[in-house]
Amino acid sequence: MAKKSHQKVRLVPESKPDSSFFYYVKKPTKGEKVKNKLKLKKYNPSTRKHEFFVEKKLPPHSK
Repeated sequence: MAKKSHQKVRLVPESKPDSSFFYYVKKPTKGEKVKNKLKLKKYNPSTRKHEFFVEKKLPPHSK
């Protein structure tokens, strides 16, 4: 089976990391963007503004 070319990461608001709103995005596992944390400007409906969202690891699966 081939290696995955992307991995899922969670984007949380930079201003409020404990916020209830977040985005899931795919991040490449190879190339230049692997070393850097993602930082995207997205819409936050709780504040009704565009804000910077930063990468945070996914929580572990609960069993």
